[in-house]
Formats: sequence, C-alpha cells, structure tokens
Amino acid sequence: MAAGKESPRQKMINMMYLVLTAMLALQVSNAILQKFVLLNNSLEQANKAADDSNNRTLASMKDAVEKAGNKPEYVQLYNKAGDVRKRTSELVSYLESLKGVVINEAGGGIDPETQQIKNISEEEKVANIFVGPAKRGKGYELKAKLDEYVKELQKYAPSTLKLPSLALDAKEDPAMNNTDAITKSKDFAELMFAQTPVPAALASLSQKQSEIRRLESEILEYLAQQVGAKEIKFDKIFAVVIPDARTVVAGQTYKADIAIGAYSSAITPSISINGSALAVKDGKGSYEVRTQGGEYDKNGQLKRSYTATVSYPKPDGTRETVTQEETYTVLKPSVQLASSSLPALYFRCANRLQTTSPGLGSLFNPSYSGSGADFIPGAGGKVTVVPNASKVSLEVRNEGILLESFPFNVRRVPKPNIVASVNNARVDENVKKRGLAASSVRVINVSAIADEDFKNNNPEDAIFRVSSFDIFLASGIRPKGSMKGVSGSVNVGQLAQQAEAGDRYLIVVNKVERKNFKGEIEEVNIGEFTVEIPLR
Repeated sequence: MAAGKESPRQKMINMMYLVLTAMLALQVSNAILQKFVLLNNSLEQANKAADDSNNRTLASMKDAVEKAGNKPEYVQLYNKAGDVRKRTSELVSYLESLKGVVINEAGGGIDPETQQIKNISEEEKVANIFVGPAKRGKGYELKAKLDEYVKELQKYAPSTLKLPSLALDAKEDPAMNNTDAITKSKDFAELMFAQTPVPAALASLSQKQSEIRRLESEILEYLAQQVGAKEIKFDKIFAVVIPDARTVVAGQTYKADIAIGAYSSAITPSISINGSALAVKDGKGSYEVRTQGGEYDKNGQLKRSYTATVSYPKPDGTRETVTQEETYTVLKPSVQLASSSLPALYFRCANRLQTTSPGLGSLFNPSYSGSGADFIPGAGGKVTVVPNASKVSLEVRNEGILLESFPFNVRRVPKPNIVASVNNARVDENVKKRGLAASSVRVINVSAIADEDFKNNNPEDAIFRVSSFDIFLASGIRPKGSMKGVSGSVNVGQLAQQAEAGDRYLIVVNKVERKNFKGEIEEVNIGEFTVEIPLR
C-alpha cells in the first residue's frame, strides 16, 4: 500500500509539496506568494477528488455487504471503514479550521471587493499562531492530533503495513538530510510554520489533508478487499482455441471453438496437475508430459486423464479453487519397413533396413535393439542388422518407448558359382565336351561369382575370390606337370610346352574367400570342386 506504486494524482501532490518546501526557504516576492495561493487551490481540488473517491469505496463496501447477506464479519468490516471515514473527516475539518485561523488572524481576513486575503505576506503572526511563545502554539496540538490519527488507523491496517508519520521533526525527515544545521534542529511546528507567509501556511495545511486522505484511501481499500467490494480486474486478454481433436484423417472435419481468455496481472494463481505444481507465466501454466503406452484397444487407442487445479486469491482474502478433469487419447504409433513384407536376412552380413513412422512424422527418433543380431543405427530411420543367430527379433523404440517388434528368418550366404576361364573365355559345357587345341591354352583363371539376388541385396558382402587352386596336366592317369596354390590369371606356358592331343588339364579349387562389409576376410566352404578340360 504505502510502499506501493503511487497514482499520478499523488505524484503531482508530492511534487507540489517539494516546491512548497523549497520556496519556504526563500525570501519570496508578492508574485511568488500568488503562486502559493494557486498551489493551495490545486491541493484543495485534489483533496476534494480524493474525498469523493473514498466515499465511493465506502458505498461499494455497503453494496457488497448487502449482497453477501449482511454477514456479521462483513458488517464489522464496514463499520470499521465508517469509523475510519469519521476520524478522517474530523481531522480534515480540524485542519480546515486552522486555515480559517490563518486567513483571519494572520492574513487579516478576506477583502470584500477582491475576495483575496488582505495580507498574504504576513509571516510573524503565522509563527505566533503555530509555534507561539514557549512553543505552545497550535502546531504542537496539530502534531499530537496527526500522531494520534496514524496510531488509530494502524489498528485497521494489515500487520505487514507500517503507516508513516505525518508530523516529522526536521531531524526525522529524510527530505531534510541535506539541509543546514539550523534547519535540522527545527521541530515539526517550526519546520512547517516559522518564517512562513500566509499562502504557504495554507498550502502546508492542505498538503497534510492530502496525506490524510491518502492513508484513508489505503485503509479503505484494504477493508473493501476483505468483503469483495473490489473485484478482480482481468486486464490481459488472449485468444483461446479449443479443437475437437489435435489429429484428423484426410476427409474428416476439423472443428474448434474460439473464445476470449483473460487473466489479471495483479494476481498470480497457483496451478497444479495431479497435485504437482506448475510454473506460472502470464497467468498461465504449461503442462507437458511424455505420453506412455499401455493396453491399447482394438483400434490402437489408449485413454489417459489428469486433473488440473487452479487456485487464486480473492479480494476478501480467501482463496478460490477450481478443478478440471481432462482426458486425452494416446494413439499407438506404427512403424513400417521399406519392404511391404519382412525380408529374410543374411547371416553375418550387413542387411540394410529403412524404418518409418507416418504417425510420428518428424518426431520419429528411433533406437534399435533386440536379439540374434548386432544393430547399427543410421540416420533417417536406417538400421543395419548383422545376424549372428538363425532367428532375429528387431525392436524399434522411440524416445525409449517400444513401438514394434519385427521377427526375421536368417539365411546362410549362398555359395558362389565357380567359373573357370581359358584365355578369358569361360569354360562351358561345350568346351568340356569338345575340348581345346593343346597349343591354344595359355592363361587359366578361376573366379567365384556371387548369387545374383544376394549381390543385389547385399553388394558389400558379395565380394568373392578363389584364393588358391591347382592346375594339373595329365595324360590318361599319368601326370605330366602341375602348378599348385596359384590364384588369379595364371600363365600355363610351362605346362603348354608338354601338352599334346589327348591330354587334359585338371583344375582343383582349394580355397574360396569372401570379404564382408567390414572388410574382413572369411573362408567359404564350397566342398570339392574340379574342372576338367580335354585337349585335342
């Protein structure tokens, strides 16, 4: 209250008082004295407005008490407000009588023709009236009445409010801190009325009336709030959109109610969800929770609910609490693989899969786990599955919540086709039947060709090579020469020199290797494999 934000009217009055205090220290001219007359008139008008405002507050209290059924506790508060008004009126009237004394005894009364105070520059008589011989003037009586008034009003004020004194001596007044020692030694009466011309004395008395009205207003406001005479002012407006549903399917109707929302910047409500408090900003609390799955119904839906509680202080000092039960639906998110059917995976190979979740959209941030394989996550919903067992279960989670589990069968890597070539021409069935001219064979190569489907699906794992094979030149059952443990394209010139029609080349594969997606080499068991090429 007293320490709160001052109204523009009160700021104006305070400024007038500062001007008054400063000018009292000067030897002022008649023109300046006239300004004091105008200043006093302005203060009196402001005081009249304050009196009217306080009167309306009392009337609103009476109306609120009657509407509340004249509750005894409310009637008692209203009676206290009436007592405050009575005491204030008595003190203001007393100050008004002092103004009459100043005008008549110090100022010589009012000139009938000009309607102005006859002697506005008189100072000594003002001092005699308020300070007087032996400091027994009316200023000391005024100080006692002001102190008593503040003491009485303090009884009606809240315990947290300490009302300020209205009659400070110079040494107690912070405004006098920077004045000279003589000024600081003055008591209230001397500070207000010594060396003070008539219009300045009148303005000083009007200023005290203003301070009295201000204290009265604060106490009345406090009492009025306790009977609800002052309603909460909703001064902040915002738009509220309440849709029927947050998610709709194409072809459905989207519907929402639009309304005005409002809150009071003067109060801060307490908001909680299921008993847990929320932070409040601009009159609103924001509730955010990571939705949990559970037992979905046949449509993939799960109902969740929570209780929102809002509590706010009412003007009468009590608190109003309202609760609202809210229900929302959690949809079971779906996960899709790029393939319409679950593909078989290849053992110890990089099986690249693409997962998507149309329901989650941009919120899809999956993690992968499961059994029977190593799972290597990639960007954009990609995952590499490297099986190490005959069955694989892939579990897809989003932010730790299990969305789907996919079972897979695991295949062994298909054995490659072993192809022998002579002079870069493949040895086919026709060659095996007809044979080759003995003098034509110069270069022999044996390669391993990956299964076409496997190569298309797992190109990084479909790199085979025959790393070791033997070449024999034989005539009947008698060997004529050999080249053992060779690989790649082998020049057989040393054998060809011995080759004759009727002989044959015999190729025996010893070792086949595969390089996987990690660059690791592993041996492929293809069993016994030989190729026989007759010579003519």
